[in-house]
Amino acid sequence: MEYLKKYPKLFQWLFLLIVFFSLCFAIDVPETYKFIRGQAEFVKDPNQSVYFFLGKEVRYYAFDVFWRLPPLLGWLPIWINDSLFFLMNEWMPMEFWNEDTQEFKTRPLLLEISRNLTSFMTFLIELIREILLGGLETIVAFTSWDFIDAYPWLELPGLPWTIVAAGAALLSYKLSGKGLALFAGLTMIYISIFGQWKPSMQTLSFILVAAPLSFIFGLGLGIAAYKSKRVEKALYPILLVMQTMPQYAVLVPALVLFGVGDHAAVIITMVVAVPPMILLTILGLRAIPPEVIEAGRMSGCTNWQLMLKVLIPTARRDILIGVNQVIMVCFSMAVISAFIGAKGLGFNLLLALNQLNIGLALEAGLCISLIAILLDKMSLAWANKQTDYFGNLTFFQRNKNAIFFAASFVIGIILAYVGTFIFKGSFNYFFEIPHNKGISTADFWNKGVDWIFDTFFVYIKAFNTWLIQDVLQPMRALYLRMPAVATLVLAVGAGYLIGGVRSALVVAALTLFIALSPWWDRALVTLYMATFGVVISCLIGFTVGTLCFQNKKSAAFMLGVCDIFQTFPSFVYLIPVMMLFGITDTSVLIAVIVYATIPATRYTIEGLRSVPVGLHEAATMSGVNKFQRLTKIEFPLAFPHMMLGLNQTIVFALFMVIIGAFIGTEDLGQYILKALSDKNGAGIGLTLGICVAFIGLIFDNLIRTWVGKRKKHLGIA
Repeated sequence: MEYLKKYPKLFQWLFLLIVFFSLCFAIDVPETYKFIRGQAEFVKDPNQSVYFFLGKEVRYYAFDVFWRLPPLLGWLPIWINDSLFFLMNEWMPMEFWNEDTQEFKTRPLLLEISRNLTSFMTFLIELIREILLGGLETIVAFTSWDFIDAYPWLELPGLPWTIVAAGAALLSYKLSGKGLALFAGLTMIYISIFGQWKPSMQTLSFILVAAPLSFIFGLGLGIAAYKSKRVEKALYPILLVMQTMPQYAVLVPALVLFGVGDHAAVIITMVVAVPPMILLTILGLRAIPPEVIEAGRMSGCTNWQLMLKVLIPTARRDILIGVNQVIMVCFSMAVISAFIGAKGLGFNLLLALNQLNIGLALEAGLCISLIAILLDKMSLAWANKQTDYFGNLTFFQRNKNAIFFAASFVIGIILAYVGTFIFKGSFNYFFEIPHNKGISTADFWNKGVDWIFDTFFVYIKAFNTWLIQDVLQPMRALYLRMPAVATLVLAVGAGYLIGGVRSALVVAALTLFIALSPWWDRALVTLYMATFGVVISCLIGFTVGTLCFQNKKSAAFMLGVCDIFQTFPSFVYLIPVMMLFGITDTSVLIAVIVYATIPATRYTIEGLRSVPVGLHEAATMSGVNKFQRLTKIEFPLAFPHMMLGLNQTIVFALFMVIIGAFIGTEDLGQYILKALSDKNGAGIGLTLGICVAFIGLIFDNLIRTWVGKRKKHLGIA
């Protein structure tokens, strides 16, 4: 009884687990139950039950409701598809002038808007792409093909790679000095000599359209949410879902609304990139001290002047960090957008994946990573750069970077012109190095993987067999053995014990949505894979982070490694493990572990660093040794921060599990991938994406609620 009073929460958790396992043992698996594989879900089996909702037929296998709830939300994908079809083909037909046929044509309003939007996006992409690479689409847009045939010299020639490299180096120097300038120059030279210049510029043109537009929309919506509680309340749930929804799921509706191509990729990238910009804008504006706002009002500022002249400049750093996040999201979409026809490095990487060519995939992935790191460092340098308003600079000091760029531009043009004579009858390497003429290390990487496989085949096969037969299959069977009611009781009970009634209701609503969808079993498989990946990732990340924290140089080095790995396209992690372990759950889970270890390691180091220095000194003066200081002071204070790292680890693991469908899994990702090739897949893809997002949000709610309470208890809230 004394222990019960001393540790009431512990006994509540034990009671919850006893109830959960009791329900698991009490509810028998129906004799007719079988985990449905492949296309069997779409076959009209006479054993299936049927119900009609809004005139739509929904078929499902009926079981005891304690075992599996009926798919009462099975109508939702059908309703989404029908709604999209109605909006695109029947809603508000209007007369529009058609320039090609020179006559009016009847078209639904949304279809006309989407086509005009895609035309505008295509124009912006082609404009930037032709400035970098040359072309004639932009000229034709303002004239005609007959005009360009008459004046072929008007075709945009494009910029030589030497000019772009010089411009990147000079801009980096202006933002952060010699170190970043050297890195920018070497990055551009590497991209060029490895023959990746054209796809890199295609990707960059895609980013240079998506990122600024995402910034503008995100900033505008963030300001609106800051000024209006109603707008913030309306946006908040959408932002939460978008942050945890896999990008795959959003691709499918984009295909219906905007078609296939770079324009659709830009629009869908904006949908994914705008949420972090909104959140960081709100965060920056909310953090402004009231004294600053009062000073602005006392100076006679109007609301518009207060926002532009006081609030936004004061919140500049948080807003520019939002720009940094937008850029990172845009690059993460570079590969995924290749599924809907985006050109560039992502397309090359996807092609290499299809060919199982690890060398080509690594080259393309490394280029994406280098450009992402460069833009990441440049945007952070821009955010941290302070303007010197009192410097008495000469004309040359104020404009030296512009002067140097003008000189570089002239030298680059001269070099490109000279190259036409030096490389006469061949490719002009001073203008652009073609893909098939650049250096390639693909054979080296391919042979390296082949050597590892041949040398360690026996051990790899033994490990793969052991992991699948003795760990993964039993674990998956246990998850699929969980009755729906028992799982609901566990989730809702955890929500109540951690955050009370409100948290329990939120978790219940999210879990019920998944349980009432037709894909509860798929969600359990997704959860099993994510759980395995998160547990191993946290064990590795917490251990490595703790060890690296003991030395400042090791900590800085590990954070740098995390930065590099985080910018690397997630698809690249799949290739080597797939070649070593085949198309199995092992390959996906090892990729999950490598990818999800990044936030676990980063947040462990940052959490331990956040412990006040004064506590270290007080502990040392008290005669505490390193181990005692770590376990009694640093870990308890850093644990809330580390739990936020666990939250990010779960999100990373879910994303990689869904991407793992590319090499064959039986989870929700498999059906999201199938939806991409289904003309009626928009509803299924979106509903599945919401299911994945809700899995992430369940853990997000539980972890953030616990962290908030723990911080309040420790007095560090």
